[in-house]
Amino acid sequence: MSLLTETRKLIVPPRTTPGPSPLARAAVPPLAPGALPGLGHAGALLRDPLGFLGSLARHGGVVRIRLGPRTVCVVTDARLVHTLLVALAHDCPRGAVQDTLRTAFGDGLLMSEGQAHRDRRRTVQPAFGPDRMGEYLAVMQQVTEERAGRWRPGQVLDVAKEMNHLALEIVTRSLFDARLSEDATVAFHRALPDLVKGQIVQSLYPNPALARLPLPVNRRFGDAVRVLNRVVDEAVDGRAATATAEEGRRTLPALLRAATDPATGCPLTEADVRSEAITMFGAGTETVSTTLTWLLDELLRHPEVEARILAELDEHLPAGTVPTPEALARLTYTRSVTQEVVRLHAPNAFLMRTAQVPVELGPYRIPAGTELLYSLTALHRDPVRYPEPMSFRPERWQDGGGTGRPSFLPFGAGKHKCIGEAFAWAELTVAAATILRRWRPVAVPGARAREVVWTTVQAQGLRVRLAPRGARSPRGGAAAASREGDATSSPEGTAPFSPAEPPPGRCPFTGATHATAPAAPMATTAPAGPRPPRDLRLAADRHADWALRRGLLTPAELPRYRAYALHELIGHAFPRARGAELDLLVDVLGWFTILDDCFDGSPGRHPAEARALVDPLIAVLDGARGTNPSESRLLLSWRELWKRQTASMSPEWRARAAREWRACLATFPAEADHRARGAVPALGLTDTMRLRRHGSCLYPFMNILERVHGADAPAALHAEPALHRLRANTADAATLINDLYSLKREERQAGAAFNTVLTLQRAHGCTRGRAVHAVRTRVVRLRQESEELRRELLHRHPAGRWYLDGTRELVAGVQAWTSTSDRYLVPDRGPRR
Repeated sequence: MSLLTETRKLIVPPRTTPGPSPLARAAVPPLAPGALPGLGHAGALLRDPLGFLGSLARHGGVVRIRLGPRTVCVVTDARLVHTLLVALAHDCPRGAVQDTLRTAFGDGLLMSEGQAHRDRRRTVQPAFGPDRMGEYLAVMQQVTEERAGRWRPGQVLDVAKEMNHLALEIVTRSLFDARLSEDATVAFHRALPDLVKGQIVQSLYPNPALARLPLPVNRRFGDAVRVLNRVVDEAVDGRAATATAEEGRRTLPALLRAATDPATGCPLTEADVRSEAITMFGAGTETVSTTLTWLLDELLRHPEVEARILAELDEHLPAGTVPTPEALARLTYTRSVTQEVVRLHAPNAFLMRTAQVPVELGPYRIPAGTELLYSLTALHRDPVRYPEPMSFRPERWQDGGGTGRPSFLPFGAGKHKCIGEAFAWAELTVAAATILRRWRPVAVPGARAREVVWTTVQAQGLRVRLAPRGARSPRGGAAAASREGDATSSPEGTAPFSPAEPPPGRCPFTGATHATAPAAPMATTAPAGPRPPRDLRLAADRHADWALRRGLLTPAELPRYRAYALHELIGHAFPRARGAELDLLVDVLGWFTILDDCFDGSPGRHPAEARALVDPLIAVLDGARGTNPSESRLLLSWRELWKRQTASMSPEWRARAAREWRACLATFPAEADHRARGAVPALGLTDTMRLRRHGSCLYPFMNILERVHGADAPAALHAEPALHRLRANTADAATLINDLYSLKREERQAGAAFNTVLTLQRAHGCTRGRAVHAVRTRVVRLRQESEELRRELLHRHPAGRWYLDGTRELVAGVQAWTSTSDRYLVPDRGPRR
């Protein structure tokens, strides 16, 4: 009880002795900048809802915005949202967005307030009691098996549509013990977008009377409401006509028909029954189906997560067994995955409350009649509470991390908390487990999920090709290529590289012979003994030949480029690399250096040019094939390098490498955008380090450690939060070392530089010497912290010693090279990193 009491103290402001009104002392919430005459902030909200709402937190815990003539207070602090939903629930009932749905949902559980809500909740609660869950789990599995059993190998699935049909069928069979016709299911799926669009548009009307005008959006909203009512009638009436008393007693409609209204003592009316049924269909279908779609999309991007889920299912929920609540409780990693999907893709873009009386919300004074808006999506992407919020990291939920209230509110809080929370978590787990056991979704290039925001954050556009879940394929086998959407394989009967590639031969400038044969199979152990210095020199010659043949350099540029001695950086950082792996490392680093230098010119200052350069490179990671003969030499070279990197690597490794290359390449247009907007001087240390960490290319090179070794690091090691901290420390330390040695060059460059020393000088107004000292001190701390993490991880994962040692060698290699290379002595061109 002491912990609970302490938590409540943090959430609910303590009462004090009556004195001057606290509202008189409280502050007026600040007004967000950027309001336009007449429109206010409505244009920004409609143009980029999540970006706009997420940006408000920097102005305060409660911020005023203007939507036309209306003023709305946006609550951006999770603790204040929790206070709003719990301590102020009576004084702040539902707002305009939810009121719009009264036309569709009536006065049932979703829309009622006060005593009427409490009475109805007590009536509906038995349908979601623990004694019913075992029965629901069996139905969920059966429905999903039937639906997935109708799919066929090679079929391309519209995931959002199929998950919507699945969620609707689960609700219908579980709560109503009924079956909908296929026509009703399709009609329901088509009506949902018009329902949610109408909800948001009508809630923004300056006058409610506008909702009665025959506008197209209003007509479509009315049609959607009528479709929803027809579907509910089919579920409720169809089953009631054929069910016996014993069969019908356990369905939700039967439960409602047997109940009485505590206020009148009379049975509930058929209108009441339909109101609750509509609530379950509307609230229990779209959000669950959207979350299932995002779940499958994230698993496509993170096959190592999918592999861990399947392993956990094999251990705790063997194939052929009916899920039970006890079995689901043992699926701790699967629960972490679903929690992370719900956090990152919270379905509720925004919800509203209305202050019926003057209230105090934290330090702010809220007058009576004020509309209060909050976004669960924005709250769950708050970098203060969730570091790297846009990264998909299920490990943040392990060992209780991140689960504490009030920062995680996917089902609300207080008296209006979703009554079907346990049902929804179970449905997500059972449906995902059943689908993944039977099918292996393969990404269709160019058809990934994208966010479409109305009142909910929908996932649209995801299409997958279905492959039967069979035996695990060996690394590099045909099934592995299929698993990744055949992103790197060539069409049958064609050469392994683009026709635009120059033929192999002897370089006239270096005399080296460069072969284009596929990389040799990886050795399972590294060669013993020190690497002869001659090997590095030959690798440098082969790289120079490769860069000339690829058109990345001209003969005139070669001497200056070779003075960078990039092969020595690889030699220091990867002391065990040999042969084809050594050539790959030098080629990748050289290619990235040449790409990086492009952004010292016009692309580094113009975001459109930066995106035009980077987007095709990222598309290669997503499986795009080369079809344009005019593709740039950078792009052609990148296709070859990606093929060489991924050859004979596991699907898990390939997905991880693609994810981290994507994050690395995306920093170029991000930095160009900051320069174009003149935002570089305003960037703080956190934002600068976030860009630098991923832009430094250290994460992709940490992945190549596994290729050099000849095997993936243990999966259990990759799942460790401590390893994620170690990898971040490795990237940060190497980046900061680079910043120290590149400082003089970057101080002289024309455009604004992303250098941590310069950022510290701007942010703290300190001297150059103090900023340099702070960065050096930070490098020392990062290295000390990294050694502690290595010892901790080595104790638990001794088989991963080679990987842990490799992260240390990377940082040492960067320091050895930056202190001797001519890279930073070239006055007219140089990297931003």
